[in-house]
Amino acid sequence: METDTVSPKYQVVIPARVREEFNIRAGDKMAVIVKHGILHYVPVRPFDQTKGMTLGLDAKDLRDTHDRP
Repeated sequence: METDTVSPKYQVVIPARVREEFNIRAGDKMAVIVKHGILHYVPVRPFDQTKGMTLGLDAKDLRDTHDRP
């Protein structure tokens, strides 16, 4: 697990290993999602770049039972 420090301007640096793994570049948009008290930063990608993002992920893991009515 890596840690980071929030700057006085409320900025954080994404570690190089994570930027490389997820191909995050300067200027990329990130979705900020809060779920069950956990903060998630998710890269926003054009639809044509999302192919294969969930390889190996079981569809039942995409939504948690709390999301369902």
